Amino acid sequence: MALTTKSARKWLIRAAGSAAALTLIFWYLPTDAILEGFSRLTPGVFLGVLAAFLACHVAAAFKWWMLMDRALPFGQALRAHFAGLAANLALPGAAGGDAVRAGMAHVALRDGPKVAAAAVGDRLIDMVGLAGLSLLGLVFLARGGSPELAYGLAVLVMGGAALALFVFPAVAHGIWARFPGLPARVLVLRLADAFGALGKRPGLLLFSLILSASIQAVLIWLSIRLAQPVGVNIPVAAWFFGWPIAKIIATLPLSLGGLGVRESSLAALLAPFGAAPALVVASGLAWQAILYLAGALGALVLTLSGGSLRAKPKQAFEEPLQ
Repeated sequence: MALTTKSARKWLIRAAGSAAALTLIFWYLPTDAILEGFSRLTPGVFLGVLAAFLACHVAAAFKWWMLMDRALPFGQALRAHFAGLAANLALPGAAGGDAVRAGMAHVALRDGPKVAAAAVGDRLIDMVGLAGLSLLGLVFLARGGSPELAYGLAVLVMGGAALALFVFPAVAHGIWARFPGLPARVLVLRLADAFGALGKRPGLLLFSLILSASIQAVLIWLSIRLAQPVGVNIPVAAWFFGWPIAKIIATLPLSLGGLGVRESSLAALLAPFGAAPALVVASGLAWQAILYLAGALGALVLTLSGGSLRAKPKQAFEEPLQ
């Protein structure tokens, strides 16, 4: 009961965050402009973006399946991935969906280390891919100016990722072996083991990073396709700069799946490039509807196949250290 109460409290806090963000959006931006932007969006464009969005998640499930060494049938991996999307309808933040996906894989495999390495590695790779795309957009925006800063940031991000993969595992194990009483031992050693496993497989790591960046680039293009009919017409490079940052901000534990936070962040990031904030919010809320429809489809598939979201996800992360 205590766990249920704690989870409900977290859900309510994040629901309040989304409600506050949406209240501020509709308080400061003209509601009629947002509604007018919605009216310009045709069902054909919306459904086409939804179909392509689902295809991107099939590719994302394939990437996660590869990181698990194809240890279970792809159909099961796909089902677990869409169960994670369904969980995001009810659980706060992307971590909830990740935990459900990992839990279902663990039920099938009973291999905690493999599931943990795939889960942590998949999230890390996605974050690095998003950062790389944002820096790529910054480089193109800086053309004709001074792109040295963008290139320097790109080197810093990639260098940091390499450091995490190849240096952090040894350093973490050394520190916690010398000082076992330090806090967060289980979490840090779990991350170290997952990063170390990835660092030993550079080919798979590179393939996964390229696939992740490609998927995210397609998602950015889909966002542009959704925003153009609404009236947002800005350089593509601006989208590549702002969209990944808004997505990373949306993963913070501030809202329900980024609702309200993603739209406001994206409007603020794209405004300097000539995008009307009200129209960016309109396209962003349409994108949010795509997310929820995809999650609802995942819940439907899970229900029809007799599945459940109760997959005991914590075991997948605790067993590697037992």
